[in-house]
Amino acid sequence: MQNTVNFIKEKTHNFQPEIGIILGSGLGELADEYCDYAIPYTQIPHFVQSTVQGHKGRLVFADISGKKVVMMQGRNHFYEGHTMQEITYPVKVMKALGVKTLILTNAAGAVNESFKPADLMIITDHINFMGANPLTGTNDNTMGERFPDMSEVYKKHLIDLAKKCAGDLNIDIKEGVYWANSGPSYETPAEIKMVRKLGGDAVGMSTVPEAIVANYCSLNVLGISCITNAASSDSGKKLSHEEVIEAAANAKTKFKSLILEILKKI
Repeated sequence: MQNTVNFIKEKTHNFQPEIGIILGSGLGELADEYCDYAIPYTQIPHFVQSTVQGHKGRLVFADISGKKVVMMQGRNHFYEGHTMQEITYPVKVMKALGVKTLILTNAAGAVNESFKPADLMIITDHINFMGANPLTGTNDNTMGERFPDMSEVYKKHLIDLAKKCAGDLNIDIKEGVYWANSGPSYETPAEIKMVRKLGGDAVGMSTVPEAIVANYCSLNVLGISCITNAASSDSGKKLSHEEVIEAAANAKTKFKSLILEILKKI
């Protein structure tokens, strides 16, 4: 950890971020527009490289709306073969760099039948169905407690702030529970029916491990999903990652507007 932090501080001239943002599939354009320093993951000690289309794989530092921000332009996923500890290591690095608030974003499939592609959903809670937990193993007491409370992972004051910002921008914002599967295969129609019955509103393959570790590290967490497709149906329509990227691109203008408004008022 100290090697990683020292390397980053040297490359960014001791830039001290207060807010972290993890940008999901197709949502990385914010880091292209605002970039004071950028470091590819391949150069950062102990980071693993993202291999997924729509994830550039850079750590980007910038002053945005008067806030010092570090952005992960693309994340690493459990389904890429990385361990839970590897994919959540950047969250611990952000904490060590001084981050207090973490905004998690992702592309997700709609389970709630009232959602449509390009909707934005504030995550109110999550269900971890990935079959693993990033806190498994020896506990680091300097980071957090062995058995962290999970009753308010996504902070209510940040949810209320995001809703107000969306209202100010006339963005029709949704709220719901994010269900995380390990992937990389999409869900079957039967699995989606199960998720719906058990309380999931959107389904994806990320975010939850990061949220668990961020909560463990006492970071304030806000989660926003970009709804990119109906998760699965009996209609015979095939799902594809290209569809996910396209829908995220259609939502990127309001997504960026919302994030910038949140950063102004946070």
